[in-house]
Amino acid sequence: MAKPGADPVTTTLSLPSPAKLNLFLHIVGRRPDGYHELQTLFQFLDYGDDITYTTTPDQPGIRLAESIEGVADEDNLIVRAARALEARATSPVPGVTISLTKRLPMGGGLGGGSSNAATTLLALNHLWHLNLTIEELAHLGLALGADVPVFVRGHAAFGEGIGEQLTPANPPEDWFVVLKPDCNINTGKIFSEEGLTRNTPRIKIAPAFEGDASRSRNDCEDVVRKLYPEVNQSLEWLAQFGPARLTGTGACIFGRFPTESAARIIWESKPSGITGFVAKGVNISPLHKKLTELK
Repeated sequence: MAKPGADPVTTTLSLPSPAKLNLFLHIVGRRPDGYHELQTLFQFLDYGDDITYTTTPDQPGIRLAESIEGVADEDNLIVRAARALEARATSPVPGVTISLTKRLPMGGGLGGGSSNAATTLLALNHLWHLNLTIEELAHLGLALGADVPVFVRGHAAFGEGIGEQLTPANPPEDWFVVLKPDCNINTGKIFSEEGLTRNTPRIKIAPAFEGDASRSRNDCEDVVRKLYPEVNQSLEWLAQFGPARLTGTGACIFGRFPTESAARIIWESKPSGITGFVAKGVNISPLHKKLTELK
């Protein structure tokens, strides 16, 4: 094992940064600090972004190969995650250039930014030989966003609190059609709406494990439907073929199907002007599967 910070040659590591779905999202209360108390069921998809990390021993610093339009580099969760990890190093670490292949829509409720942050924490912990535990990395991730810890831990989970209290779960690994209506949703606006349901009764963990769609919903959906007609229209179209639901605060919606072929038949018939993809739900993150192969 190399000493912390040792990296005499350039090293490149490419890792997936997968999407997540909130199979349900219940708002069960509101805390004095204004945050909402949630119960949700997270599941990963075998689809997402890809990130490549290239160490630059002769050039210190953290750099993005390309900026994301509309996002300053210093505000990018990838850079913020890298700096948070760098601050934990006990000796100088080599520089790194980070290249993102972006597939997940921004503001879609698929956790793209949080997933990018988690992949960065795990990747640089490996490349920089920091040997931080998953618990330590999840704690660092929580300071970046409530959804980061589930990506760091890498297992489908029943989430409580603001989404950071996680209990591993194993919902059915079905196929999903995921659609992105042509709109961008303001999460703050959704959570500040007077009509938002904030008192859904808490459920026990067992039903969440079962992934029983008939016993759950997304409490943000009615408000989003009202404020964003594009989402409402897409949900109405997808609901013709089975239960359709918003993920997170949107704008992406999803429908569950038992087989890839069934999902692709629906995908091929989607209305024009709507983007999206077909993917399989997985309970072990593709990121963690890849990291296991490296050990």
